[in-house]
Amino acid sequence: MANGFGSLYVGASGLRNSQNALNVVANNLSNIDTTGYVRQQVVFQDVEYNKFGIASISDQYTGLGVSIADVVHARDEFLDRAYRTTTGRHAFYQSNFDAIYEVETQLQEGTGNSFATAIDDLYGAFAEFAKNPSDSVSQNLIAQKASLFLSRSQAVYEGFTDYQDNINVKVTNDINRINEIGKQIHELNIGIQRIEAGGVETAMDLRDTRDKLVDELSTLANISYKEIHDGILKVKIEGVDFVTEVSDFPIGLYTDKATGFVTPYWPLLSSTNEGEYYRVFNLDHVDAEHNNDIGEIKALLLSRGDKRANYMDIANINSLQYERGIGNSVMMNQQAEMDTMIHYMVTVINNMFSPLEEFGKVYDDGSGSITYPITVAGTDGTPITITSDTKVLDVNNCCVGSDGKLPPTELFSRVGCDRYIAVTMNINGEDKTVYLYNEEDYTDESKCYTLNSLVVNKNVVENPNILPYRYQNGTIGYDMAQAMYEAWDAEDYILNPSDNTPCSFADFYTKWVGEISTEGSIYKNTSESLSMTKEQTNNARSEVLSASSDEELTNMIKFQNAYNASSRYMNVVSEMIDYLLQSL
Repeated sequence: MANGFGSLYVGASGLRNSQNALNVVANNLSNIDTTGYVRQQVVFQDVEYNKFGIASISDQYTGLGVSIADVVHARDEFLDRAYRTTTGRHAFYQSNFDAIYEVETQLQEGTGNSFATAIDDLYGAFAEFAKNPSDSVSQNLIAQKASLFLSRSQAVYEGFTDYQDNINVKVTNDINRINEIGKQIHELNIGIQRIEAGGVETAMDLRDTRDKLVDELSTLANISYKEIHDGILKVKIEGVDFVTEVSDFPIGLYTDKATGFVTPYWPLLSSTNEGEYYRVFNLDHVDAEHNNDIGEIKALLLSRGDKRANYMDIANINSLQYERGIGNSVMMNQQAEMDTMIHYMVTVINNMFSPLEEFGKVYDDGSGSITYPITVAGTDGTPITITSDTKVLDVNNCCVGSDGKLPPTELFSRVGCDRYIAVTMNINGEDKTVYLYNEEDYTDESKCYTLNSLVVNKNVVENPNILPYRYQNGTIGYDMAQAMYEAWDAEDYILNPSDNTPCSFADFYTKWVGEISTEGSIYKNTSESLSMTKEQTNNARSEVLSASSDEELTNMIKFQNAYNASSRYMNVVSEMIDYLLQSL
């Protein structure tokens, strides 16, 4: 047994450490509802506890009580990593689902005022036109419904582009937030290192704050991290150093001048003066198989795409190019598929009102009197080369409007050019006016039948009677109007290069919306599944991290009783020493 004064020291250590343990419990209780707080646990150790002497029955020990060996910052690294990975993956699929939901909102499916209504109304107008093409009421109905259809189409497309801009702003804000988090983590690293350098204290509050920031960072990007021996947390984003023991490395944003879209890049790895930017996010082959479908920003960049898409982006590509290109982008894909649908409809309608044929089939009688190629001067003096397959107005089989003029008008026009260039040519000794078709120019969007360049022919709007409805001999073009009506049911069109089943105008929209619905359902189900996994992992993590009022109150009673016991022990020892001193 220790001597009397040593016994007092034992009791004092009990009082002191029980009080410190009560302080830790009080801190846990006061932070039960604090987000990101990690409970602290007291671990005791012996002070100078040694064996002395030799005893035949039991060994004898002497010691100076207990001390607090450590206040443990309770975390489970496995659960932390599982939670952060699941959080990042959930954010990825939720962002993609949000984009699909925006598409459905723009189309207003299920609201009674869907985009399909505008298509059905235009279809109904042509059904009436087929009954009596010469009826001015039917002609006027086509002009009205065409205007409404185009206006509604352009409004939906504009909604898609507006959402791209919103995503762009969100990407900018997220990158700015990532840079703020990186700076804060670096500052916390320094603070933790400073506090823990002596090996006495643990920077609990700073570690809690840092871990909370890492949780937030994991939702924004695919991260990896490691704490080194001196308390410094090193963080990588997409495999590149973001925070090290030396500094943090902010992400830069490159803005495309044409679209205004931003692209995150690593300034230290880029040669901006030479126009070379090392992108932060690799958007090739993003899927669960490659385990890179993680992070909100990556999903936002994929959903937004890198430009405003139209039918030209899928007109001349194969299935593989489509799947690896705009097929990965929610907004670009919807823009391109919608524009493809409009392009099909517009060109078919225009080609029936104002039919096209090859030059040779219209003007060459096969006598060999025409030598190709033919060079003529355009209206502005620019030379134009004509071959036998150059598209021209089929003057022999076209209808005209009430004015009887050639060329017959088209219903939908391009803002960048007229449908035809009229040139005078001497063919077989006779001067003839040839109407050369202005081909769509993929390098100039204004000369293409795309939503950004389409208008309803202003002459038709002002005078619907000029819509072609009768042949040049005066016969009403019932067959032309009927063919135009039946074109809606002709299964000649495909949605995208991956679509192997042709469909009609009537089915095109249904297939398009069905694809959107299927894609949205996949994103939604995946997001909901990951949300449940995220919640379960977080609950498991909370059992380790969070303070429990029941457990802490139990500890409070335990340490309070230990304090009281130490106090009574000291009183007894004090009385014993006092008695011994008085007896002497």
